[in-house]
Amino acid sequence: MNARADAESFILAHSRPSHAPLVPEITLHLADEITPIWQATEDWLTRHGIEPPFWAFAWPGGQLLARHILDHPSLVAGRRVLDFAAGCGIAAIACAQAGARSVEAADIDPLAVAAITLNARANGVAVTATGADLVGTTPRWDVILCGDVCYENPMTEHILPWLRDAARTAEVWIADPGRAYLPRAGLHPIVTTDIPTTRELEDRDTRRTTLYRVLPA
Repeated sequence: MNARADAESFILAHSRPSHAPLVPEITLHLADEITPIWQATEDWLTRHGIEPPFWAFAWPGGQLLARHILDHPSLVAGRRVLDFAAGCGIAAIACAQAGARSVEAADIDPLAVAAITLNARANGVAVTATGADLVGTTPRWDVILCGDVCYENPMTEHILPWLRDAARTAEVWIADPGRAYLPRAGLHPIVTTDIPTTRELEDRDTRRTTLYRVLPA
């Protein structure tokens, strides 16, 4: 079995078709409980060097991006879109459903890449999933989406300069539920929504999540 098939088999064995609270239109392979999937992925990580299973949950930032796109499809219709650090790919799938010209979803976790592929297939849409680290590349997209990416300082410092530079030629959006490392400047708020979550993932039952447009450097 090749690596992609192995990853897809793992996902199918440790998730089930589900729907995020804010985006019931989209079917996703998600974990029922956090502990079993985390333990299973730790075993898989030992063999494959994989990151924790962020792909197994529809995080608030991704949900808000997807909801906003589905409610306002003209924002991406006919445009080239990148879902960056895509996780389960919920925002990418919403863009494809909204009529984007092309949709890429990037995540450096091979399990996330496999999950995006499975989730796009489950929704009957075309999304190109890649495990490449695109930070530093010349943007070839009209819109770049980022959901819940400021949860660690090294991650934020790695991606924000590139995103601000990309904002000179593309629309760049970040949806964030109040993570500690979200920048306090250079962001223009678009919409704010309270999104249901779980105590297994968060410290509260809802997260107030805001969609921002990144201002160019």
